Amino acid sequence: MNIALKPEQFGRAGRMQQPAPFDCVALVLQGGGALGAYQAGVYEALAEASLHPNWVAGISIGAINAALIAGNAPEMRVERLRTFWRTVTADPWSDWFGKPSQFGGDMVRHWANQWYAAAAILRGAEGLFAPRLVPAHLAPTGTLDAISFYDTSSLKTTLERLVDFDRINAGEMRFSVGAVNVATGNLIYFDNRTHVIRPEHIMASGALPPALPPVEIDGEYYWDGGVVSNTPLQWVVDSAERQDTLAFQVDLWSARGSIPRTMSEVMTRQKEIQYSSRTRARSDQFRKEQHLRSALTALIAKLPDDLRETPEYALLAPESDRKVYNIIQLIYQARRTEGGSKDFEFSARSMEDHWAAGLSDTIRTLHHPEVLERPISADGVFTFDIATDGRLS
Repeated sequence: MNIALKPEQFGRAGRMQQPAPFDCVALVLQGGGALGAYQAGVYEALAEASLHPNWVAGISIGAINAALIAGNAPEMRVERLRTFWRTVTADPWSDWFGKPSQFGGDMVRHWANQWYAAAAILRGAEGLFAPRLVPAHLAPTGTLDAISFYDTSSLKTTLERLVDFDRINAGEMRFSVGAVNVATGNLIYFDNRTHVIRPEHIMASGALPPALPPVEIDGEYYWDGGVVSNTPLQWVVDSAERQDTLAFQVDLWSARGSIPRTMSEVMTRQKEIQYSSRTRARSDQFRKEQHLRSALTALIAKLPDDLRETPEYALLAPESDRKVYNIIQLIYQARRTEGGSKDFEFSARSMEDHWAAGLSDTIRTLHHPEVLERPISADGVFTFDIATDGRLS
């Protein structure tokens, strides 16, 4: 797989000469199935720029990429990501049918993508999921076979082969993955500060129903965190331990899009809206919260000593601080040839395209110096999206 950009393209982004002026560098990875190779490209660009996160949080495919990053030594992370994505996009049928995605224009590429998506439905994705031998409607009631179409035991083997869980649990990098408790409907985070992380935690975060089975952890069953929220950004910015934070939020679904013209486009657009993070709305709310914290900090500084002994002061004081946040959003922009099956179209060519897009978008983003500078606004929040705030250079 050759996904490297030309040296002159990357050279403009440069390598950091000194650490970013933030206590926390967080990598926040959304769910999106086969689109997740985009996140691998983002990480490669960050690694090449010597921007190493000390907190990685993910949901669904983002949880898998997060485990591959946190569960390997820095010099091995990109290679482990490549190994995983090569594995799940392997195409044993190509020797029989050829490789249709390598030829033709947009129309041919569109139908090739649909062909590969159909192949994933029929045979699964190597090292990720496989169809059950007995269809769900014929399986005994109450079994996992009866409530999912695919088996994910191969994913457990893949994770055990490519991820060092002892490294994750050692806590050198903070690690968080979100999943939904099937019985309560609550979104929870498995965090290496509070849990001993095992392959099952990663699998639970990516157990999207009805295709994939829930995963049992300590007597409870969990589904994909994207059922409730497809991004862990709020978990990061609302952390009890507030820190000056540089957060790279990597989204695989864009909230912005065109009015659909066909039923196929309706289904695609519905999925994009459902799984997008709508980070701008969340950022506006977070900015308001930061304004309030800043005002509270200024007010508390003016309080006389006798009021500092009150229960009200004890309640409000922990909420006052002047921490700053850069929220850098990288959103995959789908090609018009991809269609509604883009999240389960596991072809090698699409994977390479997604990876290269993540690499390119991150290099362009890092070319803007304000991304790595502490914000100077009154609320201490800076947001950046290369698609809307950036410029081609």
